[in-house]
Amino acid sequence: MGQVDLPDGAGTRDRRQSHREGQKGTKIKKGRPCGYRLLRRFVPKMLELQERAAATYSPLRYWKVGKGHRVGVLGLGGLGHMAVKFASAFGAKVTVLSGSPNKQRDAKRMGATDFVLTSDAEKMKTLSNQFDFVIDTVSARHDLDYYLSLLRTNGVMICVGLPSGEEQLSPFNLVLGRRSIAGSLIGGLPETQEMLDYCSRHKITADVEVIPIQQVNHAYDRMVKSDVRYRFVIDLASLK
Repeated sequence: MGQVDLPDGAGTRDRRQSHREGQKGTKIKKGRPCGYRLLRRFVPKMLELQERAAATYSPLRYWKVGKGHRVGVLGLGGLGHMAVKFASAFGAKVTVLSGSPNKQRDAKRMGATDFVLTSDAEKMKTLSNQFDFVIDTVSARHDLDYYLSLLRTNGVMICVGLPSGEEQLSPFNLVLGRRSIAGSLIGGLPETQEMLDYCSRHKITADVEVIPIQQVNHAYDRMVKSDVRYRFVIDLASLK
């Protein structure tokens, strides 16, 4: 990788300091990306956390997901694999709902306690009214009503994926179970730094494949085939 100007031992500040600096407008020094403090040995895996991982860390913290909760993660890709890592690290029991059978081993390695193929109709029926939260990371069109039915009373579906086009939703699934559907993007600088500090303490990183810019077309073809584990990161040194 190309040289990244980051302070040695960074990423170890406590949460209070992180929020204090963020509220003041985190100092950004020339040559340091985004003003975040990172552990040098985790670059580029920690850099990738700034975008995708924050999109799943933020809602999990907002809804106080933790021990005693059952969480379904719909989709195991760039967003989904970090949702699994965070939710399990917070103490929740995580089930991955995926259309890719070859991702089961990865799901268990990341902390999931169960893995269910969405194409397995009989197994999916057993999950009705089972989850406190469903983290929906899917960017393709899918049946929201179907997955809302997996929620318990007072359960929340949190959408972090962005499907193209309009999605339809029946009010009955919300009213009958007093369920909710919500969306979430990412937190601000303080919460992102909090996430990076948490990842540093607990050794949580994004699963990435570092590629030279010359392989970007091949990487795109693999992405279309869902053959990514689980994000591509371009080595800027290859631009020379």
